[in-house]
Amino acid sequence: MKRLFEIDSWKIIETELHKEDFRLAESIMSLGNGHMGMRGNFEESYTGDFHRGSYLAGVWFPDKTRVGWWKNGYPQYFGKVINSINFIGIRVFIDGEELDLNKSEVKEYYRELDMQHGVLTRMFTIVQNGKETGVEVTRFLSVADKELAAIRYSVTAKNYNGNITFIPYLDGDVRNEDSNYEEDFWYEVSKDVSEYAGSLVMKTKDNPFGAPTFQIAATMQTVVDGEVSNVEANHQEEYVENVIQVKAEQGRTVSLYKYIAVTTDRDHESSELTEKGKEVIGRAVEKGFGQLLDEHKNGWLSRWEIADVEISGDDEAQQGIRFNLFQLFSTYYGEDSRLNIGPKGFTGEKYGGATYWDTEAYAIPLYLSTAEPKVARNLLIYRHNQLAGAYHNAKQQGLNGALYPMVTFTGVECHNEWEITFEEIHRNGAIAYAIYNYVNYTGDKDYLHEYGIDVLAGISRFWADRVHFSKNKNVYMIHGVTGPNEYENNVNNNWYTNRIAVWSLRYTLEVIEFLKQNGHQERVASLDFTGEELSKWQDIIEKMYLPYDEERGVFVQHDTFLDKELKPVDELPAEDRPINQNWSWDKILRSCFIKQADVLQGLYFFNHEFTEEEKRRNFEFYEPMTVHESSLSPSVHAVLAAELGMEDKAYEMYHRTARLDLDNYNNDTEDGLHITSMTGAWLAIVQGFAGMRTAGESLSFAPFIPKAWSQYSFKIIYRDHYLKVEVNQESVILTQQGPELAMKLYGEKAIIPADGTISVKLK
Repeated sequence: MKRLFEIDSWKIIETELHKEDFRLAESIMSLGNGHMGMRGNFEESYTGDFHRGSYLAGVWFPDKTRVGWWKNGYPQYFGKVINSINFIGIRVFIDGEELDLNKSEVKEYYRELDMQHGVLTRMFTIVQNGKETGVEVTRFLSVADKELAAIRYSVTAKNYNGNITFIPYLDGDVRNEDSNYEEDFWYEVSKDVSEYAGSLVMKTKDNPFGAPTFQIAATMQTVVDGEVSNVEANHQEEYVENVIQVKAEQGRTVSLYKYIAVTTDRDHESSELTEKGKEVIGRAVEKGFGQLLDEHKNGWLSRWEIADVEISGDDEAQQGIRFNLFQLFSTYYGEDSRLNIGPKGFTGEKYGGATYWDTEAYAIPLYLSTAEPKVARNLLIYRHNQLAGAYHNAKQQGLNGALYPMVTFTGVECHNEWEITFEEIHRNGAIAYAIYNYVNYTGDKDYLHEYGIDVLAGISRFWADRVHFSKNKNVYMIHGVTGPNEYENNVNNNWYTNRIAVWSLRYTLEVIEFLKQNGHQERVASLDFTGEELSKWQDIIEKMYLPYDEERGVFVQHDTFLDKELKPVDELPAEDRPINQNWSWDKILRSCFIKQADVLQGLYFFNHEFTEEEKRRNFEFYEPMTVHESSLSPSVHAVLAAELGMEDKAYEMYHRTARLDLDNYNNDTEDGLHITSMTGAWLAIVQGFAGMRTAGESLSFAPFIPKAWSQYSFKIIYRDHYLKVEVNQESVILTQQGPELAMKLYGEKAIIPADGTISVKLK
């Protein structure tokens, strides 16, 4: 655990230049607007250790993966998000000496990420040759105009008269940190530069895999508030710059405004990218920095109006949940069904930046409640659009049906670890569960015949072919899998995988029957189900082997799990943690230690199908062996612990998920933030502390409040209701906008009047 930042309910504040933890600070100070994003890099030059990264939604490259131990069915490439044009750069010279915070004396350093308004600000004084220069930088990526970034760079000569030289530039000569041998993924298409302006167009290199190429353009315009003495326009390969010299008078501030438009051929014709960028810049310059900033701030305020979670009495907890929501909404806000949520978002390159099952398992529940229904619907349509790729993936393994990829940009599997790619097939069930979750929550049953049944049919056909029948035991089994606990590979009969396969088949049969009964017989017939096929599905449902230990009364994680040396995490020496950074992979695989919820993931998903005692026995057996070294782990444990009345454990797990990156719990945040798991803080509060459930299309709550808090509240959108839930140490208050709402509160029927409020005593 490492904390660099002050505690503030709406801000992330850094009052010291952390040179030794620069990458960690860069990750935390990341910005995004759904179309583009970047790490918290400095505009000016910095010669210390850093990771410069700017990324564009949907722009990626298929990096080669062929190795000596190639296997049939192995992905042809590893898809990865790629670092793109550095468009924020502004070199600064003070009387000919370059400003560099790594080399010069720095005084009064302050950096602030304002999460309420989506603005990054830096203020510092730098001392060079006795000259003190004050600097204030404000940057935002507009949520009002997604292709626009804006920077105000202000410099004040505190004790001298001299010259300030600004060099705003665009640099396309960038690399990924995870590229092979400094591989360059881009080449220049065109550039243009003039006084106060410039543009640079880059294109990804051709690839042998049939994957798409991308063309992007960065267009800049600078405006200077100060006495300009000279302007030059320069360029070189993959680079353009303006050199603007300004007179500096003691005590006076000069400001450079840099407006940048970033356009891609995902949205425009490639021949029009620069022209479209100039249109964006034209609007920006006409409005000016102040108006643009106000529009951007108002956009963020409207998001918070729907989604904010307020906590009283615990500023660490408050800061944590807001940081998570801010970074999630910076990454994805649902406007584009071609996009999804990468595990690192715009904050780094680890995991390739592609789509994982995290979206369906962890992100969709949050977006269902905190944004309009079309947002979650678009996430599901994204998977429907990639159904052909899922069929391709299954065919590569010699199987029928559709296998959704572990990692993808197009629907085709592009992950380069065999044990994950072809063994962690439980992700298929998460796709099916997301459809159920969406329809159950929103009541949008039209989705089933429009899109859902296609996906469910493909997934079920995969499960039916992937299982095998054991004549010896008269049961169906699934061998050679990796469950959610990735600290075990190639196991047989992972309980969670078998369980979600059965559930997927059962749910698909229910949807088929629903569609037949509701006028969609032709839609069902178009999928060519046969009686024999559906009978086999039912047979699998009835005869699936689900490992269970009678003595302990627990579901067994996989066939041989109980043969391991079972011991709690508490017995591990502190120097062994985290084990994924201190143990060999062989030692991890042979241990009993669990990376994240596995059996408990099933109890979380299918919560209403298990008794409280079943949940308790399994939680008390598995949680003590869980090292929580997956960012996805704490939230599931928080929800279950809260339900079981383990309030201290629930709060511990909330704190861990809410502040996972802010406090660098797993010592890996310097690589980028854990974006998809950031939903966990919200899940821990709403599904955990407030006990929200929606099984059977019935909304219910059973709140408690952590001892450290005096009050908490949140808002959700549920069907045609806008609901606010407030919990304090004495009562629960529910207020809604919408028609009368029948629901359950602590298991008892409750009715909230139309546009009304009810209040009950906290239990």
